[in-house]
Amino acid sequence: MNIVAAVSIAIGIAIAPLASAQTGGYPASPSHTIVGTNPDGTPRYGNEPAKDANRSVDTADQSGLNASGNRSEGADTPMLQLEAKIPLGDVHGRIDHMAVDLARQRLLVAALGHGGLAVADLKTRHLDRIVGNLPEPQGVGYDPVTDTIYVANAGDGSLRLFKGADFTPAGRIELGSDADNVRVDSKAGRVIVGHGDGALAILDAATHTIIASAALKAHPESFQLDGGSERIFVNLPNADAIGVVNRTTGKEIASWPTVGHSANFAMALDQARQHVLVAFRRPAELGVFSAADGKPIASLQTCGDIDDVFVDSRRDRVYVSCGQGFMDVLTADGATYRSAGRIPTAAGARTSLFVPELDRLLLAVPAGSTSGAAIWIYRPSP
Repeated sequence: MNIVAAVSIAIGIAIAPLASAQTGGYPASPSHTIVGTNPDGTPRYGNEPAKDANRSVDTADQSGLNASGNRSEGADTPMLQLEAKIPLGDVHGRIDHMAVDLARQRLLVAALGHGGLAVADLKTRHLDRIVGNLPEPQGVGYDPVTDTIYVANAGDGSLRLFKGADFTPAGRIELGSDADNVRVDSKAGRVIVGHGDGALAILDAATHTIIASAALKAHPESFQLDGGSERIFVNLPNADAIGVVNRTTGKEIASWPTVGHSANFAMALDQARQHVLVAFRRPAELGVFSAADGKPIASLQTCGDIDDVFVDSRRDRVYVSCGQGFMDVLTADGATYRSAGRIPTAAGARTSLFVPELDRLLLAVPAGSTSGAAIWIYRPSP
């Protein structure tokens, strides 16, 4: 993903001038004013408790603290329980997005900093292999119908294709620059890839050819396909907007400004409530928008440096993973949501993947000074 180089400290500095900004039509949200500095140098907001300088965030503490320092719902049982860790060998540097091959129980991990695709076996819980020589892989997708893996690379703008069975190269599509997020619509036989200064390439999954291209105002970050229409909702952080594209015509049909909020990288859809959930880094909040017209519904404070957000429709929950070293759990509350728990993880662990079919949340934890890179497997409960 073409993410502005930013860690929690940098984001905290950027938030300062926005802390007192107008909400731009959002309902009133919790305070995000910086009130101090934690021992590790990260900013402390509002009523958020100061971090314990002696506690390492790499302990995967299962206390299930919520944002106010209290235990999460179901106080005796964390809402996300760490079940296992899969070491990723000598993978180093930033880890970007992931996809899963359900039939083979393989997790496909874009190891951007390492320049490869790490493949983790979820059954045996070990590293299967690393497909190397990839120039800054950011996005990855898997199509079970054609048994094809798609890897989007920022380094040269290419989309590399591999056979799912043995990872044999199966093609290459030049997209120009900064190939990023990948979405696969197996039912429609389409693969959509964000790239360049503002475009979505729409591919025919059977022929591996580009059949349409949607022009956008800026580079697309996370985008989601609406299950009930032809719409694609697209985060456009460099334009301070959310775009809406018709996936059949490739035309942008709406643009929603994100007034008072910026750095919108992660997105998810709550299909049951017809909400578009957009995670902002400045300020660190989850914006809730009406899928019908983009009207802001709510804004909720979250952990910092968000890079992924997922909806657990079975439990009416939302999971947010943050490079600040936490995962936030929100639960549905009428037409909106409320904070239900905050799970300590590891600094820099901001990309994740929730797999409903496995009922597991998979967190990518980059290598640190005292531990190697790994995939942490969380089991939601109850």
